[in-house]
Amino acid sequence: MDVTYKDKGRGRGKATLARCGRVLALAVACLLAGGSAAAQDAEDAGFRAYLEQVRARAMAAGVQRATVDGVLPTLTFNPRVVALDRQQPETAPNAPISMFAPYRAAHVDAARIARGRSAYAEQRARLARVEAETGVPEQIMVAIWGHETNYGSYTGNFDLLRSLASLAYEGRRRPLFEGEFIAALKMIDRGVPRARLVGSWAGATGNPQFLPSVYLRLARDGDGDGRADIWTSPADTLASIGNYFTMAGWRPDEPWGVAVDVPAGFARDGVRNRLVSPRCPRVFERHSGWRTMAEWRALGITPQDGRWPGDRVQAVLIEPDGAGRTAYLLTSNYRVILDYNCSNFYALSVGLLADAIAR
Repeated sequence: MDVTYKDKGRGRGKATLARCGRVLALAVACLLAGGSAAAQDAEDAGFRAYLEQVRARAMAAGVQRATVDGVLPTLTFNPRVVALDRQQPETAPNAPISMFAPYRAAHVDAARIARGRSAYAEQRARLARVEAETGVPEQIMVAIWGHETNYGSYTGNFDLLRSLASLAYEGRRRPLFEGEFIAALKMIDRGVPRARLVGSWAGATGNPQFLPSVYLRLARDGDGDGRADIWTSPADTLASIGNYFTMAGWRPDEPWGVAVDVPAGFARDGVRNRLVSPRCPRVFERHSGWRTMAEWRALGITPQDGRWPGDRVQAVLIEPDGAGRTAYLLTSNYRVILDYNCSNFYALSVGLLADAIAR
């Protein structure tokens, strides 16, 4: 009997402990939920207070009161874009440098080349007109379109105004994002529908993925309808990309670069770049110093297709996959592509895609 009683007693004790555990867990969950709710309320209050500060700065910058009054009350804080921003990799100064070949395989693939050739053929008349006006090669404009949004197939679905306001409020890069938020409000003042203002989590929009400030400065009407529609008009998209490259300093009749072979035993230290760029230092430190094409030829560099640009054209050398692999001599036009997106892999892929599209 004692054994039976003790067994039953232990069973009741376990049940009691289990019930107590559930109650305790529920209490902790309630406390956490309450804390989370309180934290969310505080976040929302802080966000609303920040928007009131931005209201005054936006109106001082020339945004219409009706636009400010119509947009700001509709916005809520978006923690997801803040999380995405914080997940962006920070490259340590001495971090190992990855190879270009895998990136090239993924971004200059057969499908993207084929779609680019189709877009090139479909838009040829418009492209020829833009090239005549800007000097920017047709295939370069198509390659940018292809890299940014796969020729318009995906342009992003984040609410730009909500994203930019949230990123500005978070504060890590407030001057950038607050400025872009105010620029997006100015786009509405210019007649861009609120529903058009969708794109990447970081605020880029349309086929060329322009930030709002870039749209205000450089978007162009390419089809003569009086609007710069970079979301649905290929003509406006290509005219805007061409204008961007012109304003960034593209030089007509000069290539972006040329694939070359570097001879064994090449004295790389003799052409090393000893300057430090204030912008994108990790990108530019991979480039050699500047030499003319004639000087590179004298050093034993040979173009893979047998053709040299003009002897006086200045270029830097990059070996993105290391010694013994394909290298590139890059002109000042390559720097224009870097102005669009400061990444060697991006810029090389744009140039190579452009070349493949035009073949």
